[in-house]
Amino acid sequence: MSRVSRLVSLWRRWDVTVQDAPLALFFVLASLVPALYNKGTQLGELPTRPMDAFAIVVIALECLPLIVRRRWPLICLALVSIAFAADQLRAYHTVAGTALPIALISAGLHVSHHRRGTVIAASAGYVALAVALDLNGATEGVAGFVTFYLALAAAWAIGAWLRLSRSAEEERRRHIAVATRVEERTSIARELHDVVTHHVTAMVVQAEAARYLTASPDRLDQTLQAITDTGRRSLTDLRHLLDLLNPDHSRESLGDLHSLVEQTRLAGQPVEFAEEGRTTRDAGSAEAVAYRVVQEALTNALKYAHGNPTNVHVRYGEREILVEVGTEGTRSSTASPGGSGRGLAGLRDRVDVLGGEFTAGQQEGGFVVRARIPAGNPS
Repeated sequence: MSRVSRLVSLWRRWDVTVQDAPLALFFVLASLVPALYNKGTQLGELPTRPMDAFAIVVIALECLPLIVRRRWPLICLALVSIAFAADQLRAYHTVAGTALPIALISAGLHVSHHRRGTVIAASAGYVALAVALDLNGATEGVAGFVTFYLALAAAWAIGAWLRLSRSAEEERRRHIAVATRVEERTSIARELHDVVTHHVTAMVVQAEAARYLTASPDRLDQTLQAITDTGRRSLTDLRHLLDLLNPDHSRESLGDLHSLVEQTRLAGQPVEFAEEGRTTRDAGSAEAVAYRVVQEALTNALKYAHGNPTNVHVRYGEREILVEVGTEGTRSSTASPGGSGRGLAGLRDRVDVLGGEFTAGQQEGGFVVRARIPAGNPS
């Protein structure tokens, strides 16, 4: 199988003229087989003429242009048409006449300009051939000539249909590529927002607190150490994000929720954390989304309600993960002068993709973020 694949790959790398050469040579050889003499197209029903030297020239002119049917389709069609007319007028009726519909299909498929002019010129040439055959005593009749013309038109139409199909497929692939790039950029933007905003917010809050601790060296040193630790975690998460852009990276692994909560506490935010159950083995990306929900909610708490009590509750079920983060006295980031709301909107998109539910809003006494995230495969 691998040998066949290599041969196919080698064949596709060859120039199109090399790929089309066997077809042209096949029709040349078939036309020269004695048993196939006078077995080709017989337009006009003229008395058959024996093969002679000029017949060899006609056969070559009918078949060999197929070598360039994809590279120069108009030249191929013109040469094959002229040779076909000579074939019928001389009444050789060779198998090489089959090259005409092939040339028409190729022209319909590969000609990108002057398509209408090509159809008009080909139709005029066919009318001239029909008239010439009739003057030479053809017994085909109008109905026969029209029927053959319709058959040739069908060959052109097949090529045109293939051309439209290929164009539609290329357009579809282009749209998919654009949509994929947009989705990848959006995903990267969300990850950057989640990683950078949380850590930088914690560092800003800790740095602001350090300004008032100059009289307490021990607490100042503790705060500066917390800033250092947060910066290191930020670098670690950014490295992880860069790993996600690596094509060889296959699984997203995030930090521990306990570490996330502890980091927020070090930034001066009182957080109560409760965790029920354990994540299932097939939780997949649900666990990562749950982490991001908690991370964004804690980031907003640091921004808009620094020092206010925050409660984090995460419950792992067999088929879903429930997350609830409530902060007393906070406001929605979308309502705050410095908030863009991009984080909450990104979380809603993440949860929606997994078929879950996400809510975030002001409730009595504080701001609550809730998420129900499906995990695993339903039985």
